[in-house]
Amino acid sequence: QVQVVESGGGLVQAGGSLRLSCAASGRSFSINFMGWYRQAPGKQREFVAGVSSGGSTSLASSVKGRFTLSRDYAKNTVYLQMNSLKPEDTAVYYCKVVATIPPRLETDYWGQGTQVTVSS
Repeated sequence: QVQVVESGGGLVQAGGSLRLSCAASGRSFSINFMGWYRQAPGKQREFVAGVSSGGSTSLASSVKGRFTLSRDYAKNTVYLQMNSLKPEDTAVYYCKVVATIPPRLETDYWGQGTQVTVSS
């Protein structure tokens, strides 16, 4: 089993910044992907940003130029730096970790979610 713990959400005014952290822990696992998704009230969960095991990073078009994703491989942690926040960024942000624990196949693990609220 892989545990996924998020932190860093909160309330911020439009134009402000927040930094989210996501740490994965467990025994004998390898990470294939770490990323962030978000879900606003009444909407489906959507991809925000992610990084593969090879270091390839992708960002949703709605956050490019404002959000930055970084990864600390030694700590199995990813950070989502969110700048120039807009009210439409308000959502619960979830961290997703795709990991392999032999002999199992790849499995998705999700964090509990952290609330980000941007006031206008």
